[in-house]
Amino acid sequence: MSQSVVTCSAERTSPAKALRMILDSPGVHLGPACFDALSAKLIERAGFNYCFTSGFSISAARLGLPDTGFISYGEMVDQGQLITQAVSIPVIGDGDNGYGNAMNVKRTIKGFIKAGFAGILLEDQVSPKACGHTRGRKVVSREEAVMRIKAAVDAREETGSDIVIVARTDSRQAISLDESLWRSRAFADAGADVLFIDALTSREEMKSFCEVAPQVPKMANMLEGGGKTPILSPSELEELGYKVVVYPLSLIGVAIQAMQDSLTAIKGGRIPPPGTMPTFEEIKEILGFNLYYEEEKRYATSTS
Repeated sequence: MSQSVVTCSAERTSPAKALRMILDSPGVHLGPACFDALSAKLIERAGFNYCFTSGFSISAARLGLPDTGFISYGEMVDQGQLITQAVSIPVIGDGDNGYGNAMNVKRTIKGFIKAGFAGILLEDQVSPKACGHTRGRKVVSREEAVMRIKAAVDAREETGSDIVIVARTDSRQAISLDESLWRSRAFADAGADVLFIDALTSREEMKSFCEVAPQVPKMANMLEGGGKTPILSPSELEELGYKVVVYPLSLIGVAIQAMQDSLTAIKGGRIPPPGTMPTFEEIKEILGFNLYYEEEKRYATSTS
């Protein structure tokens, strides 16, 4: 009896279940993209109820390399586990193209589940992949693209998990809008929980996408700094029919700028001026020093 109660409790609080509750709730939900444990903690402290991982940003922060297929499955899972362990909000992981064929996709799904992800984003690009909104993107055949989603659904069922599968197609830029709409419908039929067409180029295209498989939530990607998709307000996106919105570059972008500014100051014999960075006390609070000190008292021992 007690084991059943524990199991039910674990199911109620699972990351995937928490994410599904968000998807089922009214309104549009904003999810900034993190790239490490600290950025994820900051997202949670800011009051967001879920977040994404950005493969672009993780490749930049972990490898210092462009998001052109350099980063591996193992590195993404390792980084993801550090992120999910740092926060209590659900995290949607960037699973790229699944890192291979359908069997690789199944391994990727199972690895992301073990890493604590609430959801996973899978795309239909070839290997090596290209970053969204950049040139040179190519996609696999319709049949292989759909088979990846079916493999992901099978892997989820085999593990008894309810991880949320976000199906992304890059065929809008690689082929055509009509192709991307066809693939989105096929992904919905294959069991995807959320649909995403990358690099739609107008409000009209975005509206057409939201009319596909209306029962399945849609994801919008607001690529900051000059992507192909119009930057719309949350209310505008909700009106079009979107449910979740990712902001992939905000944190890595401002972090790069802030670090460059700080290095310029130090090079000139100065330190970053007050107001451009938190105080030492604020930094310690963000990282949990004060909570650590409070808990440490519980285990203090007297010394002779």
